[in-house]
Amino acid sequence: MVHAETSTGAHQQHMKEIGEVVHQNGALFLVDTVTSLGGTEVKIDEWGIDAAYSGTQKCLSVPPGLSPITLNERAMEKLRGRKVRSWYFDLGMIEKYWNEGHQRKYHHTAPVDMIYALHEGLRLALEEGFEARFQRHRRNAAALQAGLETLGFTYIVRKQDQRLPMLHAVYLPEGAEEGKLRGEIRSNYHIEIGGGLGTFGGKAWRIGLMGHSSTEDKVYRLLNAIGEVFKKCGIVGDAI
Repeated sequence: MVHAETSTGAHQQHMKEIGEVVHQNGALFLVDTVTSLGGTEVKIDEWGIDAAYSGTQKCLSVPPGLSPITLNERAMEKLRGRKVRSWYFDLGMIEKYWNEGHQRKYHHTAPVDMIYALHEGLRLALEEGFEARFQRHRRNAAALQAGLETLGFTYIVRKQDQRLPMLHAVYLPEGAEEGKLRGEIRSNYHIEIGGGLGTFGGKAWRIGLMGHSSTEDKVYRLLNAIGEVFKKCGIVGDAI
């Protein structure tokens, strides 16, 4: 299950209920929290998540290169019972490496610089406080949403409470050339905006407002850049 889906900007709100259904059917509940971790609540135990993985490069604001993971005892039992072990990423071997009472076998060379970077990113997150961090993402998301809608954008996810605070997937105003507009913003304002994926290609933008980048000044800088480029290209919006 993807907790924060980045092609549509959808935020799954019913994780606990989904987890219960998964367990009732004898399966493990595996959750992708790559985009959500550090930007909104992720309640591993409360939601009954057996295993989850994330990434350092999004709301944790750490360089890309690590994937934090968590597995509960149910997931570990399943893993220990595998007849064919993973060659590339053998969690059973890693478990023996870290747990006392097992003969430690070499598994891989740890990316020490990335571990230090993650430590610093987590230190900053704890210093801010996670609830304050989540509120900051929600506050800046509301400001960006209001500005985008005034400029004529519409959200792919129609219900506001189902939208992500850190990733905004929006349709452009009718007649807008999305590739040309993104290029103008990148060239003139040095702001990179993601294009739509799959069926949304050529019709939508994906705007990240994650971690360190989720600030009020960045929201207004982006909205100003879009407004100026719209004006230059003859696109009319209420905020222009």
